[in-house]
Amino acid sequence: MKHHKNWFCALLAVLLLAAWTVPAAAVQAEEQSPRILPDGVYTVDFQTDSSMFRANEACDRKGILTVADGVQTMHVSLQSKKIVNLYPGTAEEAQEPGAVLLEPTVDTVTYSDGFSEEVFGFDVPVVSVGEEFALALIGAKGVWYDHTVSAAHPVPQAGEYTCQVTLSGGSGRASVSSPAVLVSDGKTLTATIEWSSPNYEYMLLEDTRYEPIQTQGNSTFEIPVILDEELAVSASTVAMSQPHLVEYTLYFDSTTLCAE
Repeated sequence: MKHHKNWFCALLAVLLLAAWTVPAAAVQAEEQSPRILPDGVYTVDFQTDSSMFRANEACDRKGILTVADGVQTMHVSLQSKKIVNLYPGTAEEAQEPGAVLLEPTVDTVTYSDGFSEEVFGFDVPVVSVGEEFALALIGAKGVWYDHTVSAAHPVPQAGEYTCQVTLSGGSGRASVSSPAVLVSDGKTLTATIEWSSPNYEYMLLEDTRYEPIQTQGNSTFEIPVILDEELAVSASTVAMSQPHLVEYTLYFDSTTLCAE
């Protein structure tokens, strides 16, 4: 009887462990799913781990991400012609037989003072927007270097869009309309935020105060936003006996963008 009891306890432990680990593995797999944007053209921040390897200042340190049939490619104009090849991987992998290197294009950039020059640009494959990936480079001296980069904070080309937005914080009773309307000028995004209540008198984003854009119906505001980043905002409500400033977080999911 004692052996049967020990066997049963061991089996129960295995089953309990499986119950915990399987959902965890499923969650991890979901988190690692690549972020692929809807087909279109976007301005993105070209973020790198080195001040010596970055996008040209004439391009505001940004790249242009083109998404076609789910394939994401970022074109970035660099600072000069000193970087002669890139490789989407490590420096070691770039030197293996059969490695396919990224070849440069010749881009003309124009600075704020009107001076123009030719620099090298590259078309870089991006598996997942906002996620860091390895991108090795080789200069004119023939030495490979490892770097980590990302294409972050996408802004679609000028136009009007809708985007799913989630709200957290506060008492949990308030909500905002989703999808929200976003307007892009090609560099920045402005979102129309409509609350589920007419009792919000203003919103704060950092130190800037935003007034409602209408006097009737639910409180509605226009505020600048960034995609794929938790945006801390405050909103003053007069629903209680006296005005209260309530803290919230907004999140706009770039994968749900839809052109109007």
